[in-house]
Parts: sequence; C-alpha cells; structure tokens
Amino acid sequence: MSQQKFWNSKFSRDGYLYGQKPNAFLVASSANFNKDYKLLCLGEGEGRNAIFFAKRGYDVTAIDASDIGLEKLRSLATKYNVEVDTNCIDLNHWEPNKKYGTIVASYLHMYKSERATLFNKINSALNTSGFFAGEFFSVSQLNYESGGPKDIDLLYTVEDFENAFPGCEYHKLEEVETILDEGKGHQGKASVIRVIIQKK
Repeated sequence: MSQQKFWNSKFSRDGYLYGQKPNAFLVASSANFNKDYKLLCLGEGEGRNAIFFAKRGYDVTAIDASDIGLEKLRSLATKYNVEVDTNCIDLNHWEPNKKYGTIVASYLHMYKSERATLFNKINSALNTSGFFAGEFFSVSQLNYESGGPKDIDLLYTVEDFENAFPGCEYHKLEEVETILDEGKGHQGKASVIRVIIQKK
C-alpha cells in the first residue's frame, strides 16, 4: 500500500486523528527557532504543527503524502486566518529546492532503509545555523499501546541519528518516556526519540 493510500485511510475519518494541538516537544523546542527564515513541516498530516507555527508568524510549508490530510490542514488554516504552503508528496520522492531555517517532524513513519536518504535531504535543506527538531517512536514503543506502528522497521533508535547529520551540532539526542495526549491516535505512556540538531 502506498503512503498516500495508507494515510488517506486514516485521515478520511471525522475529526483530527492526532488532535489540533501541536506536538509538545516541538513547542518546547521552538524558543531558538528563527522566524526570519522559512519553516518546513515534514509528514505534517492534518496540520497541527504547521498551524501552530503559522499562527506565530512563521512562513510555513507542510509536506505530506496524504491529500486528505493536507485538505484538513487547509481548512484549519482558513479557520485561523493563516497561510501554509502545502506539498502533497511522498518524502521518498521529495527533492528539496529551497533552504529552511527550521525543519520539524513528529512521528515520521519511514522505513529504516529510507532514513539515510531523508536525513541527507534534511541536512542539505537547512540554512547555516538552522535547526532540525523531531520526535519519533522508539523501538521500545512496541511495549506500549499509546499509538505508533507495530513494525520494528518503522521505529527508531538513538543510533539511527548518531552521525547522520554531518556538519551539524547535536543539542539533544535521547530516548525518553513521555505521556502522549494527541487526539485519539496518541494517548498514554510512550517511548520516544527526541532530537535537536543545528547546522554549523
């Protein structure tokens, strides 16, 4: 099944699967983000993170494979009178042609074999001094019922990120337990990988 069909099947339900509140870790990470440069949300789904940043004055672009998810994002943008550029594309086919001051992601479902290519794209798309911040389900999430894939190849380890962003400084790279409260899709105790890197 393609990424688009998979996510369209999830996002075609009524309401917002992961709620309308932004990911708490991305909010907490945003103090050092620079509004003078474009911000990119990867695998943004129904738009909760993109709308948060757009409401705070960022120039936001959101990428997702699901046209249904992005349509919901645009509805939220209209509701809050903000603008978000959208790009409906599988991240495996995304070719960055712009530079961004900030790139964010929460819970990307990328197979282990696909990550090195994506991380290289993220690195190349960052401006000097730009940040990449993300929260991802760890392999330990298999022990929890709070959401996320049950395929270990779609879950992450700290080692997946080590040395994956040459020329960048790591401000945070850790596996932690947290409590998720993100719509119907993410509820309860979870094990996640958190990463913040900055391009030198």
